[in-house]
Amino acid sequence: METAVHCRGLVKTYEGNVEAVRGLDLDIEAGECFGLLGPNGAGKTTTIEILEGLLAPTAGDVEVLGMTWKGHERELRERLGISLQETRLSEKLTVRETLHLFASFYKHPASVPEILDELSLNEKADTRVGTLSGGQKQRLAVATALVGNPSILFLDEPTTGLDPQSRRQLWDIVRQFQRRRGTVLLTTHYMDEAERLCDRVAIIDHGKIIAQGTPAELIAGLSGHHVVEFAIQSNNGGVSDEIWARLPGVQSVRSEDGLYCLRVDEPHHTIPALLSAVQTRGAQLAHLTTRQASLEDVFVHLTGRHLREN
Repeated sequence: METAVHCRGLVKTYEGNVEAVRGLDLDIEAGECFGLLGPNGAGKTTTIEILEGLLAPTAGDVEVLGMTWKGHERELRERLGISLQETRLSEKLTVRETLHLFASFYKHPASVPEILDELSLNEKADTRVGTLSGGQKQRLAVATALVGNPSILFLDEPTTGLDPQSRRQLWDIVRQFQRRRGTVLLTTHYMDEAERLCDRVAIIDHGKIIAQGTPAELIAGLSGHHVVEFAIQSNNGGVSDEIWARLPGVQSVRSEDGLYCLRVDEPHHTIPALLSAVQTRGAQLAHLTTRQASLEDVFVHLTGRHLREN
């Protein structure tokens, strides 16, 4: 397959000693939706800004669509669409005027009426930007990235703060872009979003990629494909994690704010033993759920941190 983004040995150092990115290697194939995941401070944003041509790397090689930023900056600008987490647009312009303005920046822009239709913004075409809802503004931000008729779309946390319906509308937009052989590089803090949209993901921490593959491959790599979550009420104080680790089939134990999380192989063996252990200690279950392991579990297993933690 054709490679849309290729980088090797990427390094970015600030003030001579702070390494935001440390020897990162990355390949993104044309036509795929690739997710770059990581906690704040992991080097994710720095990596994205280097790929977008907004930052120069301290060391390493970067190719986008077979070109480099040093030799082909104008050509690359014509072929990239970028939607930031927060895009500030002129609130006095209408939606249609905003898109015509952005289209004027490109030699071969997409049709503004087609973009309005694709982003479900027809009814708001003559509405001033300042009166739009949060979801409508976010769709307009993505529309400004698409109106240049790009080959690659960079989306930086595009659905943060949106209601469920607006999130799903943006998911549909991403899928439509992919159906036209567009390549998407997505950052998100929503694991269901990454699992639904991304063909492959890379988890970055401390400036390096620590895991990469399809969501299904990463989840399958966990020892313990099921998760048992529970909370107990006890008059005897706390219960040691070691007790739950000894239950049959348990691969790992995590506790957080009174909620225990067990990764297990066979929940039908673990749960009866769990109930018995709770009863033996004179405690009561306050909460019990079971589910399949998720990308969030992969992330916490690899980094020990949730995506939203600073």
